[in-house]
Amino acid sequence: MIYYHNYLRRILISATILILLAGWVPSSMAADRLGDHVILSWNDLGMHCMNKDHQNISILPPYNNLWAQVIQRGDELTLPSLVTQDVTVEYSIPGNTYSVGKTDFWDYAYKLFGVNLPDDIGLTGKGLNDVMDPHGTHFSAEGIPLTPFTDADPTNEDPYQQALVIARDLQGVELARSEPVIPVSTEVGCVSASCHSSESSLLNMHEEEGGFNPNNTPILCASCHADPALGTQGIPDADYFSKAIHSAHKFIDELYSGIDGCYKCHPGEETGCLRGTMANDYNMICQDCHGDMDHVQQTISNGRTPWVDEPSCRECHTATYGEPAGQLFRNSTGHGGVMCSACHGSPHAIYPSREARDNANNITLQGHAGILSDCTVCHGHVPAGPGPHGLISSDVTASELTGSVRSLQVHPSPMRFSCTIEFAADNAESGRLLVFDAQGRTLRMLRPVAKGNGIFNATWDGIGRAGRRVSPGVYFIRWENGTQSAAGKVTVTG
Repeated sequence: MIYYHNYLRRILISATILILLAGWVPSSMAADRLGDHVILSWNDLGMHCMNKDHQNISILPPYNNLWAQVIQRGDELTLPSLVTQDVTVEYSIPGNTYSVGKTDFWDYAYKLFGVNLPDDIGLTGKGLNDVMDPHGTHFSAEGIPLTPFTDADPTNEDPYQQALVIARDLQGVELARSEPVIPVSTEVGCVSASCHSSESSLLNMHEEEGGFNPNNTPILCASCHADPALGTQGIPDADYFSKAIHSAHKFIDELYSGIDGCYKCHPGEETGCLRGTMANDYNMICQDCHGDMDHVQQTISNGRTPWVDEPSCRECHTATYGEPAGQLFRNSTGHGGVMCSACHGSPHAIYPSREARDNANNITLQGHAGILSDCTVCHGHVPAGPGPHGLISSDVTASELTGSVRSLQVHPSPMRFSCTIEFAADNAESGRLLVFDAQGRTLRMLRPVAKGNGIFNATWDGIGRAGRRVSPGVYFIRWENGTQSAAGKVTVTG
């Protein structure tokens, strides 16, 4: 009997070691390792771009943002609470302690922005290690002048570096720490993308309007073209920078398929900035949310403000799972005042991400990658009742998704293995055809195919999230392109 117990003990110890070596621990074990506080941290956009060289043209300077929320954990008697006072939040980027010399931005900062900057200090006065500023329920550091070049390898890009964020009390005692990715890439150059032969040739192609002089370098594009990302007003007669760029390059959509065209300017073939679950698990591309280049510039012409008015989660998800109307995901809060990005991740890098470093924080907190879903991380236990987003009846979902719209033809219904969705529409490819469960959660995006005479169809094979087959029940299917919509429902049998 003693030998048997020792044998079991050795098996349990070996299993624990293997689990730790694999980088995974059960949720309860992960929560037990946490202290009285946790800090949730993230980057606001999921990717920031910058020019490496600013001698001739400057599109974007070194400028990065981190956000964080500090939570005092609860227990069976006390709810968790957001900590907003008597705490400081500091950040640093281990392995990346300087930027001067990795880019020539500081040589031209005065000509470009009219400011004399100390070495390694960005446009907002932030350095590579500093404290975050309090903003109500969260903390942020905006304008961190980070480059994608580490101290150890200042010539090759490392676009997904991790920052170190630490919360301390007023006595300097550490309360909690986290390691968010602070992404940045220079894979945004007009010449490096092999589109233009040189910056000089590009400047000489520019129309000489509004006093533009191709020889008056360095030239900040946003000095003439208004750019809300940098807060510049530009010249009234000049278009927004986003509109000018997308309008001038919309021919690329005809030369390159899907995301390959986007990656000619946005980071990029090497960086692959669209790396979250939407891309990896649902095969979504940039155009599924933003539309093609012509759509981007047309919506700006029709009154949309770039960077301010962007695609929202609620365009694909129901209201229960989307952000408030008229508010961006990155600015929205949810359960207990926790910001959406704190649990779901940054735009373009929604958990789980292709990049292991993006997933590191949640693995530390709950023992596995993916959305922060372990209640014990903040509550200290699993409370009774609905959690974030809650649950709603299928009647409410049906009313929201199918009410007052044309009907999609779905057959067969009930379905066992697959069904065909058919509908008539103008330019159906520009819309979204989505499958929802009875609680209104978005499960799948389908691709309609033209059948002629304005008729489109698609097939749903009963596969939902993460490639798993859905359970028996009622599911809703909705197509919408902003001006037209149609919906239907299908019952899946066992």
